[in-house]
Parts: sequence; structure tokens; C-alpha cells
Amino acid sequence: MPAPLPPFTNETATQKVRLAEDGWNSRDPQRVSLVYTPDSQWRNRAEFVTGRAEIVAFLTRKWAKELDYRLIKELWAFTDNRIAVRFAYEWHDDSNNWFRSYGNENWEFDAEGLMQRRFACINDLPIKESDRKFHWPLGRRPDDHPGLSDLGL
Repeated sequence: MPAPLPPFTNETATQKVRLAEDGWNSRDPQRVSLVYTPDSQWRNRAEFVTGRAEIVAFLTRKWAKELDYRLIKELWAFTDNRIAVRFAYEWHDDSNNWFRSYGNENWEFDAEGLMQRRFACINDLPIKESDRKFHWPLGRRPDDHPGLSDLGL
């Protein structure tokens, strides 16, 4: 369900960010795709994605490579129908090399609250497994787990 709807308040923008985090932590490409417009446009790193079918294909590839993916998103700014977030996620590859990926996203929503545009800039930092900070069981981040600012990220 895409609610809350624009125009956003601090409360509804924060809710929207948490809903997005929860969806991505499900690692279910089909579920995630449903919060985007059918013709949604993305730029993710250097890849351009258009529409739900391409979103599903992109996320399927992503989560086949980025194993044990855990994500935290945090509201950075908002206005009317736009939200800016910062995020970090931890994952490892099939050789058990761990990474923390940091980034920023700019989101634009339609009147029904579906995301119509998403622009993401992401950098990957190799980390030791012992340096991981995201230790909850796979899936939704528990409400009592620290956020990015609490973790000093």
C-alpha cells in the first residue's frame, strides 16, 4: 500500500521512508515494484531502469549478488511530493567479502503516493565481517535497532 500520500509532512515523510526500508528489506522484487508507478523511472548508480518489469529484473539481479542484505534508510529532507533519503546497507558476495554501501536517493511521487522517479547515488566500502553493524535477522529491521545517526553513520 503506497500511503501516506503527498503533500508530505515530517511525520508522513518519515513513515514513507520506513515503509520503503521495510519493503527493500523483504528482498521481494515483486512486492517492492508495486510501490512504483507502472512507468517509474530510475537511475541506480550507472543503470537506468524504466517500469515495474525492469524494476523486478533489476532487484532480482541485485539480491542474487548482494547476499544477506540489510538496509537502513533515514529521512534527509522533503517537500510536497518529493523526499530525499540517505541510506546504508550491508551485504556480502558469494566469496563472503563484506561491504557497506552508502548512498542518497531522491524520490518523486504521484498523487496516489506511488514513486514515479528514483535517483540513487551509491558507494561501496569493503568491510571486515567483524565491522558489521546491522545484525538483526533477515527481514524488517526491529523498531529498537539503532538507525543511521544512532550508529554514527
